[in-house]
Amino acid sequence: MRIILVIFFLVILFFMLLQLPFLQKPVYHKSTIPSPKACGVQVKDGPEAFDVQVKDGPEAFDVQVKDSPEAFDVQVKDGPEAFDVQVKDGPEAFDVQVKDGPEAFDVQVKDSPEAFDVQVKDGPEAFGIQVKDGPKACGVQVKDGPGIKVGNLHTYVTGSYMDHRFGEKEIKMIAIVLRDEKVTYRCVMCCEGRNVTSPADYTIHSDHFTFEYGTATITCQIDSSCSTPTHVALTASEISNSITSFQPIRNRDVPAVFPYSFTVCISVMYDYKNVLGLVQAMEMFRLLGAQRVVIYKTSCDSDTQKVLDYYVKRGFVEIIPWTIKKHINVSSGWRKALSPGQLHYYGQIPALNDCVYRYMYQSRYVALHDMDELILPLKVKNWMDLLPELEKEHGTNVGFEFENNIFPCTAKADYEQQKWKNVQGTNILKCTERIPNSFDNYKIIVSPRLVLQATVHGLVESVKPRPYTVRVKNSIARMYHMKFSYPTNTDLIRDDRLNDYAKDLIPAVSKVLQDCGFIKD
Repeated sequence: MRIILVIFFLVILFFMLLQLPFLQKPVYHKSTIPSPKACGVQVKDGPEAFDVQVKDGPEAFDVQVKDSPEAFDVQVKDGPEAFDVQVKDGPEAFDVQVKDGPEAFDVQVKDSPEAFDVQVKDGPEAFGIQVKDGPKACGVQVKDGPGIKVGNLHTYVTGSYMDHRFGEKEIKMIAIVLRDEKVTYRCVMCCEGRNVTSPADYTIHSDHFTFEYGTATITCQIDSSCSTPTHVALTASEISNSITSFQPIRNRDVPAVFPYSFTVCISVMYDYKNVLGLVQAMEMFRLLGAQRVVIYKTSCDSDTQKVLDYYVKRGFVEIIPWTIKKHINVSSGWRKALSPGQLHYYGQIPALNDCVYRYMYQSRYVALHDMDELILPLKVKNWMDLLPELEKEHGTNVGFEFENNIFPCTAKADYEQQKWKNVQGTNILKCTERIPNSFDNYKIIVSPRLVLQATVHGLVESVKPRPYTVRVKNSIARMYHMKFSYPTNTDLIRDDRLNDYAKDLIPAVSKVLQDCGFIKD
């Protein structure tokens, strides 16, 4: 930036000097001026002299500048000799006496940009550069991400999806809403360069656990004059109908073949530091048959982020930035009395519903559980073999519940790995003893096309009549929940099913840890 400004002013100065009489006839002055002035006014020493705002960095010109003289593909010597001339240290270097001020050149300098008879624009266009303002739809900026605020309402849209299940197509928005705020929503759709408005219906999910905010499904009817909308925005009669951003509509097409057989929806990752547990979970998901893992991430440490980047780069993980806490005071628990806040457990429920709709037509099944949970079949090795057996017994119109079993992970691992000992986190191969089950809880695997409303443990509403889900016998499969504390004086039950995966799991985990730089070969 400094190089460019210096060149700019030297060029102007050069042309001014060509007009000066002292270059044609030497002029020497015996006095100096203590402070530079122009027309009796003090002259500023800096870019502000021209009443323009100059950014502090090469980005001022919206160009990328290399941090070295080679940015211009020339070799620059370090010193005045770079130009093969000898430069004296002072104004006398040119054998002239230089006054301390603009009058040194016997010219009158105006105190404005017009001093050079040029008009300076206040903005990037000053340099003839057009700055783009992001992607647009129907002339309106496009935002693609969860937590888009609707005007001055207490409504935040996480995602917009085309729903093809009911004959006529509909747009479903998953949103977080203030339950007591009465709103009449309207949908604005972008259709071939024009806006089309239609009424909207919405339902607030019942599983809000008495928190002020809850999950909502907002349905936009597609107008007959707009059969192929590409973007949608939410507005309401209570606010101005003008919109400030559009959101892309996902699932506009239904693929002939599902890209993924099993997708794991993880909600949500917050303050996560269990590097070893994360890698083990990812590799266990892979061994069980998952081809995609979706993580709604609030926060994690740098080592965890390194692992996430590794899996994202390989197409196995999708990260959804889950930043709703910037707008809403989220609770760290599910009981409002014990964990104050306005929204249940970091916004877990809207994240689960968003994941279901996001992969509605991308995955044959979705598994809805947490990072420290694994649904393990006991008679077969993976989900690809398990689900056909379950559907043969229970049909295809239900989801499947897997009983929660808590494993304290305090046993000595049968497959101890010394090279993992300095990796942050807990080794799940220590989880070979479980607590006798006393809490009737579960997580599910389900076809996303059956789901209308999902919750932490099962479904609130399905496209099919009840029962929405069925419990799988714990002799066929169960959920292994890795906990690190349990009641004292508990008689633990030996259950080493995880050891059956150790032969494949250990080398896979070691490779990832090595690739990420946590262990050596």
